[in-house]
Amino acid sequence: MTAVAETGSSVRWIDQHCHLDAGAAGAEQVALARAAGVDRMVTVGCHLEQSQQMAAVAAQHVGVYATAGVHPHDAKQGLAGIEDLLSLPQVVAVGEAGLDFHYDHSPRPTQRAVFEAQIEMAHRHQLPLVIHSRSAWDETFEILDHEGVPARTVFHCFTGGPDEAREALARNCLVSFSGIVTFPSGQDLRDAAVICPLDRLLVETDSPYLAPVPHRGKPNRPALLPLVGEKIAEVKGVQVADVAAATWETAGCFYDLDTADGAKAALLAD
Repeated sequence: MTAVAETGSSVRWIDQHCHLDAGAAGAEQVALARAAGVDRMVTVGCHLEQSQQMAAVAAQHVGVYATAGVHPHDAKQGLAGIEDLLSLPQVVAVGEAGLDFHYDHSPRPTQRAVFEAQIEMAHRHQLPLVIHSRSAWDETFEILDHEGVPARTVFHCFTGGPDEAREALARNCLVSFSGIVTFPSGQDLRDAAVICPLDRLLVETDSPYLAPVPHRGKPNRPALLPLVGEKIAEVKGVQVADVAAATWETAGCFYDLDTADGAKAALLAD
């Protein structure tokens, strides 16, 4: 029996980082996720237009929430309009923000400045910060230390090893694992998962990217999240249900999803 089928009726999951489609396609993704036991999803913005779209998607679905931010790839577009979205009840975090020195789609000084500005937004609005860091670990930690780590900070789609995980944990950050943890090349990630306390890690799909084994090469979707949780359980030597319960509790508290649910319900009632 596959993890998706097994967990659909017995445990609940939160996909703490995905990129849902708008319209009917997004509604289908949400329905398939729920059938697989993924009852909550955080759909993430990478620039202003996408952040606006994700906020609209989240407003349409119970159990779906949004973030607003500017990805390092899009840092050259600037932050205009992002802060206006942070007051929406369905928007639960700033990001994804950070540094990507692997592709350098935006100049590095611009990436740094936009990252710093979003850290400041998270502090000022008392919101979680969602970090993307690739090939820039030292610089990411340096900026966080200089600007101050927001009280709720997560490294999404973690791509480091145990050393980078320890640095993140030492700064009281959460570490989130994606489908990469199932890849044959993902041993460093599996080693990092082993040293992460169960209550300090999260799981995500980062869909439509990075579909887990055995779905590599196909579009990813939140319904496949249990496969990530299953791999985490395997490498940590715990039950899948324990991973689901721990990450459900941690993600719910991290994003304050119960409060977001109440705020969304009040908005719809008006």
